[in-house]
Amino acid sequence: MALSAGLKTFLADISLMLVALFWGLGFVAMKDALESYPTFWLLTLRFGSGAALMAALFRKRLAGVSPADIKAGAIIGVFLFLGFSTQTLGLNFTTPGKQAFLTATYVVIVPLLSWVFRKRFPGLLSFVASAVCLAGMAMLTLQEGSAVGAGDTLTLVCAVFFACHILAIEHFAAKTDPVILAIVQIFMVGLLSFPFALAFETWPGFNGGSGLWSIAFTVLFCTVFAFAVQNVAQKFTPSTHTAIILSLESVFGALAGIYFLGEVFTPRMAAGCALILAAVLLTETGPALVRALSGCLPAGEKP
Repeated sequence: MALSAGLKTFLADISLMLVALFWGLGFVAMKDALESYPTFWLLTLRFGSGAALMAALFRKRLAGVSPADIKAGAIIGVFLFLGFSTQTLGLNFTTPGKQAFLTATYVVIVPLLSWVFRKRFPGLLSFVASAVCLAGMAMLTLQEGSAVGAGDTLTLVCAVFFACHILAIEHFAAKTDPVILAIVQIFMVGLLSFPFALAFETWPGFNGGSGLWSIAFTVLFCTVFAFAVQNVAQKFTPSTHTAIILSLESVFGALAGIYFLGEVFTPRMAAGCALILAAVLLTETGPALVRALSGCLPAGEKP
């Protein structure tokens, strides 16, 4: 029996919530893995293994891959590589919970980049959200002497690349098999990470321990499951649903950092996190609230 459009949307939203949960937990797993493996070797292992596993699971679908599919996946993969490279490098110098919130600012950046590249004005609410987000980032990241830490700066750069990644998926997903798109982009991250690992890092070997378990978690749940689900789910749920649900990654990441690593947020940092989350929510739900309020007012009146 065919599922209704409403049920498909509901199931897609639930699936994306699981993606956000795994990505939030992934901040802690990646932090643990960095204790045993340097940045680019870690990315090579995570995404190389993820691509190989996905290719084995979906080998029949890969038989029909076209040059256009490879080109689309490669473009998306470059943005994903840049995002994860700067994010993982930044994680060496900041905490998982703090980085989870900073990474979520891509939800605010997306409409601004869309306006720049697609000439679509995002609306006044987007600019208000950006100001709120900027205030939150200042409270969260400014350390003693009003200096922004290296890890915070790299994380903010990664948020820009992840915003570009989302826009690229939006552009290509409608005309490309989402599973093939996921496989190619994951493969690209592993492929691009490998030469950087050879050139700048020392191979640490397989020493076992929690580092390998953490990598296994990120391969299975944060890479194979997450990117396959994200690419498929976006065909059945609006982009507003996708962005707001995935932004829960920041909440799950902060909670995971507190629970597993014993991180302590100061009141100032907590206020900054609250402002960032408020900006994310305002960006995604503000337009719907304005329309709802406009519908409740008499004709000729505006909120």
